[in-house]
Amino acid sequence: MTKDASAARDIPVPTTISPEAQAILAATSQEPPVPGPSKDDTEAWRAIAAMAATDESGTVEAVALVTTAAVLTDVEAEVEARDLNGATYFVATPEGLDPEDQRVLFFIHGGGFTWGGGPTARRSTQILAGAYGVKTYGIDYRQLPDAPFPAGLDDVMAAYGRILDEHGPESVAVAGQSGGANLSAALLLRARDEGIPLPVAVGLISPPADLTQAGDTYATNAFTLAPGGLTTMADFYRGEYPLEHPYVSPLFGEFTAEFPPTILTAGTRDFLLSDTVRMHRKLLAAGVRAELHVWEGAPHGMFMGRAPEDREQLTQVRRFLEEAWAAAAQTNAVS
Repeated sequence: MTKDASAARDIPVPTTISPEAQAILAATSQEPPVPGPSKDDTEAWRAIAAMAATDESGTVEAVALVTTAAVLTDVEAEVEARDLNGATYFVATPEGLDPEDQRVLFFIHGGGFTWGGGPTARRSTQILAGAYGVKTYGIDYRQLPDAPFPAGLDDVMAAYGRILDEHGPESVAVAGQSGGANLSAALLLRARDEGIPLPVAVGLISPPADLTQAGDTYATNAFTLAPGGLTTMADFYRGEYPLEHPYVSPLFGEFTAEFPPTILTAGTRDFLLSDTVRMHRKLLAAGVRAELHVWEGAPHGMFMGRAPEDREQLTQVRRFLEEAWAAAAQTNAVS
């Protein structure tokens, strides 16, 4: 099977997942993936980006959930937009947050390096702050079609620098979903290479860690992929750099034991399951404390924030980050 090739396969909805998840899988399986635009169809790429940059509240909220693996809660959060040399980053503070709570989450949204920005980035930062219960930073980084690598990573690095201007690294956790998980891993490698302090913990939710698409589930789970879309996106995103560049495909980077504790998540129907598994194994081989959690029946993006599995995943990541924050606080108190 060629990369991104969708095979005609009749795969039943599993009865081993929640009724909500079953309903979502059943609905989405009725709509086969639509082939992505060609690399030179700039207007089509702009249309994809504009879809998520709308002000329509329903679309903004739906895309915000899909591009962050977040879930809605009853916790409100106040959002502030800040300028970042032409880009914009957001700071969201959940209601009732203890003024003495110094914990900070820098969450990088996904969206195939193409969408999830604009009003969606603002809303996703707000939702995440309520879901994780800490001050949360998000960024509307530059994306395709006008800004291939390294523009987005440059913006992420600049935002991380701003965060470190205000908070010690022992207070900062970094996480991302899909393309945002790629950028999170690339941030670690580049920060290490540039002598910048690393965060206390990292969450990698379905990371596209190897854009050469060598992993097994690019073939076995190809039925969930739009034909040709991922290959074109990867070729577009890399710009003038090889796909094997460690900041483009972090799986090719050198990870060492000083990297922070990392939690990785994916689903059994996720075409990025292999990337997630391989990254987990690479971190373990380097001596990094790493946890891998895989959800039954879940495709890429889980169940759109609408199923108990989505809440379970977020709770798992939140617990992991909270334990890392607590351990860092205890270490600092002793020293």
